[in-house]
Amino acid sequence: MNKKILVVDDDNTQRTLLDSFLSSKGFSCTSAVNGRKAIDAIKKSDFAMVVMDVQMPEMSGLEALREIREQHPHLPVLLITAYADVRDAVTAIKDGALDYLSKPVDLKELLAAVEDTIGTTTENNEEKIDLPKDVVARSSSFLSILQELKIVAPSTASILITGESGTGKEILANLTHQWSERQGQALVKVNCAAIPENLMESELFGHEKGAFTGASQQREGHFHEANGGTLFLDEIGEMPVNLQAKLLRVLQDGTYQRLGSSKTCQSDVRLIAATNQNIEETIAAGQFREDLFYRLSVIHLTIPSLRERRPDIIPLAQHFVRQFSQNKVRFSHPAETILESYDWPGNVRELRNVIERACLLSRGEIIFPEQLPKKIRGENRPAVNSTPAGNSMQDIERDTILQTLMEMKGNRTQAAKKLGISRRGLLYKLQKYKEEGYGVD
Repeated sequence: MNKKILVVDDDNTQRTLLDSFLSSKGFSCTSAVNGRKAIDAIKKSDFAMVVMDVQMPEMSGLEALREIREQHPHLPVLLITAYADVRDAVTAIKDGALDYLSKPVDLKELLAAVEDTIGTTTENNEEKIDLPKDVVARSSSFLSILQELKIVAPSTASILITGESGTGKEILANLTHQWSERQGQALVKVNCAAIPENLMESELFGHEKGAFTGASQQREGHFHEANGGTLFLDEIGEMPVNLQAKLLRVLQDGTYQRLGSSKTCQSDVRLIAATNQNIEETIAAGQFREDLFYRLSVIHLTIPSLRERRPDIIPLAQHFVRQFSQNKVRFSHPAETILESYDWPGNVRELRNVIERACLLSRGEIIFPEQLPKKIRGENRPAVNSTPAGNSMQDIERDTILQTLMEMKGNRTQAAKKLGISRRGLLYKLQKYKEEGYGVD
């Protein structure tokens, strides 16, 4: 892992302090005295991150940031300023800064920002399992499923994927095919719930001309289309019981017959099935064959609901923001708290819809709570007993800050880290709340 950090500051004492502190934590640091020297250093070496002062002679940090963005758009830049001015912060974020810290620098805040950017275990796990850019995983529960899938994907074993609606079962089907030896062949997807029962056999296995009213010509089915590749049967629990025996046969020996034909056809497919139903209950009710279940579930993966993998919520939301907005949009801290607190009965699909709506309603660069649906705000808005209820953004921000401080047992450094703000910024807000009469020690 690249741990090289460029520290840029014209103040020799400050530059030496940052360099020494980060070096003591295992990072490899290089120093520069101004923005121009920083750009020259970046041309000569591959850095994982830049920590840079704003106010410097010859070229300021903001000027250097803009030039760095043109040449190295993905290089993280953390700005440091003695002027904790909102306008500077907005300008910095707009121009592509990762974040900004105010002087005097809280070294714990600095270390947290650096480790979150280039030193997290989760990022290493993602690299090990080689996740595509459209797959987001931070929670240990989801990462463990992906690691298991990576192991079994190269085999030809059938896979059954279960989980609530909207958890991402199709994503796992895509990854299975992508990580298998059949990746160069067809991946055919069939939603069993969307096919009328009287047409499902024809869709899967094909039919002969005249096999039924309207069958004006012979038609090959999805098993023929997926031959040599992968067939994904979504909502397998909706398959009629009388058709399940035919599916069992093709899984056992790779043979089937088109509807209206006695000719045996061959198909070599890797079958992946998915359902949001409790398959054991459908078996007990006589709606699903037990022998088919065992044939399908050679590998059985159950995706946890989004409420069971809360570390994935904000990264997923940020991923969807990049899909739906061409501008650099981020979430306010109260909005992030609301998103993380909601139980998401519709899982990832519901989150995606909510973020698409928020991006449409957001006219600026920040998504605030009022751009989220009322049911999400109303059911999960953080409440603090010592403060009066309110509906404004200021009320939500205050309640979130005080609630977080309670959760951190009064530890202001930890509370600021969880809220994503500087310790100085937190102290300023707490003093303001104290003057307004709220119970702040």
